Amino acid sequence: MRLDKLRLLMLLFSSSILAQNTDWPVLKSYDQYHTDRIAMPVGGIGTGTISLTGRGALEDWEIMSRPAKGFNPLYTGVEVINRAPFFSIYLKEENKEAQALLLEGPVPIKYDEGFYGSKAPNHGLPRFNKATFQTAYPFGQVLLSDENLPVTVTVGAFNPLIPGNTADSSLPMAILSYKVKNTSDKPVTISLAGNIPNFIGYDGKEGKPYQNINTYKEENGLKGIHFMAGEEVDRESYQYGTFSLTTNSEGEISYRTAWKPGDWGNSTLEFWDDYTDDGLLEERTSEQKNNMGSLAVKTTLNPNQEKDIRFFITWHFPNRPAWGNQKANVGNYYATQYADSWEVAQKHINRIPELEQQTQSFVGAFIGSDIPEIVKEAALFNLAHFRTQLAFKTKSGYYLGWEGIKDNDGSGTGTCTHVWNYEQTIPFLFGDIAQNMREVEFGFATDENGLMSYRIHLPLETKATSFGLAAADGQMGSIMKYYREWQLSGDEDFLKKNWKNVKKAMEFCWIPKGWDPDKDGVMEGSQHNTMDVEYFGPNPQMGLWYLGALRATEEMASYLGDEKFAKTCRSLYENGSKYMDENLFNGEYYIQEIVPPKHLDSIAKGLIRVKRRLVPNDPQYQLGEGVLVDQLVGQVMAHILDLGYLVNKDNIKKTNESILKYNYRENLMKHPNFMRSYAYGNESALLMAHYPKDRPKQPFPYFTEVMTGFEHTAAVAMMYEGQTENALRTIQDIRNRYDGKKRNPFNEAEYGHHYARSMMAWAGVLASTEFHYSGVEKAMRFTSKPGTYFWSNGYSWGTCEVKKGQAKINVLFGQLELKSFTLQNIGKKKLKAKTMSKGESLTVDF
Repeated sequence: MRLDKLRLLMLLFSSSILAQNTDWPVLKSYDQYHTDRIAMPVGGIGTGTISLTGRGALEDWEIMSRPAKGFNPLYTGVEVINRAPFFSIYLKEENKEAQALLLEGPVPIKYDEGFYGSKAPNHGLPRFNKATFQTAYPFGQVLLSDENLPVTVTVGAFNPLIPGNTADSSLPMAILSYKVKNTSDKPVTISLAGNIPNFIGYDGKEGKPYQNINTYKEENGLKGIHFMAGEEVDRESYQYGTFSLTTNSEGEISYRTAWKPGDWGNSTLEFWDDYTDDGLLEERTSEQKNNMGSLAVKTTLNPNQEKDIRFFITWHFPNRPAWGNQKANVGNYYATQYADSWEVAQKHINRIPELEQQTQSFVGAFIGSDIPEIVKEAALFNLAHFRTQLAFKTKSGYYLGWEGIKDNDGSGTGTCTHVWNYEQTIPFLFGDIAQNMREVEFGFATDENGLMSYRIHLPLETKATSFGLAAADGQMGSIMKYYREWQLSGDEDFLKKNWKNVKKAMEFCWIPKGWDPDKDGVMEGSQHNTMDVEYFGPNPQMGLWYLGALRATEEMASYLGDEKFAKTCRSLYENGSKYMDENLFNGEYYIQEIVPPKHLDSIAKGLIRVKRRLVPNDPQYQLGEGVLVDQLVGQVMAHILDLGYLVNKDNIKKTNESILKYNYRENLMKHPNFMRSYAYGNESALLMAHYPKDRPKQPFPYFTEVMTGFEHTAAVAMMYEGQTENALRTIQDIRNRYDGKKRNPFNEAEYGHHYARSMMAWAGVLASTEFHYSGVEKAMRFTSKPGTYFWSNGYSWGTCEVKKGQAKINVLFGQLELKSFTLQNIGKKKLKAKTMSKGESLTVDF
């Protein structure tokens, strides 16, 4: 990037400019034919979300501690009318009749056919005839226009997202921005109204409509409807809580705490007549269930004038079941910080400009960097997963997550270690959360023998180890993650706190009848893994995780002065590495050497999940000589952690080439898939496995599938070996499938929506920039390729401008400690110890 481009970038995101700039950054735009599936989650970490659709509507009201895909709470529960939450605009031009429309684009054709006609929410109400969508997560904008109207409207939604600032990235709110521009040469009177039924007590699956309480409130410049539970709602239920619809926009405020009761569509008709009369709402009373609350802001736009009218939806639902167990309430941490949803609004609404600016600064710096566009899209959009019902924080302060989420429930309990191993987003953006999750794994889920339950039951204090089954890849990956969190933070106390259990988890590999009972650095025992089966015998997937864990443990032990244990780990690593290259690499890729167990008694307790599947001397569901798409995942993690090559470098590069050669399908139309279809037809993808030689009669169950988290892993592996073109093509294939028309760009799925494994995508940022940071050594490294790059270590972030023989590090958030800086392939420069804060820069000359 030229110097003038950098200066422009820095100027754009300086605080003085941001205070005046209300335009949100845009990374990706979708035309009207690619918006039907778009549903961008809007909500804070661990709080639940509401989705902004590609047409401007709000759907997926997932704010009651449960996934609720497609849930739109209905006024009075009448399915025929389907009166769901909506925002509308009243328009009055001089000498013309007033009119009103939904602030939405055309109804998607997926809703066209039902036994009562259209199934679309609010199907019969007028709307704009054109809608496009543009976004740079967490900002989503729907551009509404209509040649027959005197205004255009940009419907925007976001929730603060500031890496390193977990508290402000965890607010239970959706911020809605309606920018209305008068495109005519005459004044236009407008009134924007938000309308939401009080659905407290019903979350889309459990509960029922209740006669709840809607109250209008004004306090400290904030005005709105506060939605509360009626007497019938059980205070201990998971559907109990409050939510609020508020505004602080200037204009004439009017409201209704209820709509007038009426048969058929008469309630809406009466509201519509009142609304279109003068843009002001008159109060009504009703004893109906799920009563509608409405809030309107009326103002006038001069010719060519634009105003940004904002509404805020805040929520507060304190109860949460433990992994769906309705008898165990682990609560929501965010709810302990407020009395109710009105207090959420009171505490934070006035802070929104500041938080919006900081979020713009992050997103702008990220998308303005010279990281490949498709890498930025994959990394940023998959970040949305962590701010859905995928993850939560218990009232006792611990983060946990499902594997994915089904339409109305979680999918895969217990922060499944062999799935969450792949996630590389959280540690580099929210280091404190990553440390918290390691505390759960080693402080609670690891027993006295070193067995880490790969699914962590709740409550933690009494049931964390009760699952009692270990996953070889999950446990080894968790050790590597513990090393990662220590390195990024430089926190010695963190390392020491659970070192005892980290060491036990490593030693668990060597128990009799275990993974490596002869202690030779090669896993040959019963290895339960992310394919939901046990591999018997040495294989690349478990083998590389094991070698990576040995290297990470060696480093931690050496730092803590446990040289004996460090030498043991080193010796096992060297022997295991040699074995893999000599025995598992077939000249093109690494294979599994199947070693059938003699009988169940030859497998240690906790190392086999489904015992009935074991057929002695002929184990089913093995990898065998297949080309596994993510066989190098342990090496990918080692690169991220700067632990070097775990096996022969040339073999790694050749394996990447073989994965493309054998697993890539330009078109899946003729591909036989016997399991789930996440890609099909004329789509391009990498298969989970291919068998160019011998194939077991029944390979591991998912071998014919396509799953994005594994594809991202393969792409990152290629990137680290300089096979950039192939890597970018792989990521592009994924994102082409999530194009807004066929699938939601914010919802890469596997075993459920918003699957955790796909958050591997952030590693593409690390690999493409060759970024590494050690908080222990206070050392940073970057690519020597000229350009401006985004960096983040989980606690601070900024940009790095690389020119020939020079690098300039800019800190845009937090504090960064540096004692050395390396430009890859150029050299390492020792620095005078320096701590840089927000707004400071450091230029390093080579």
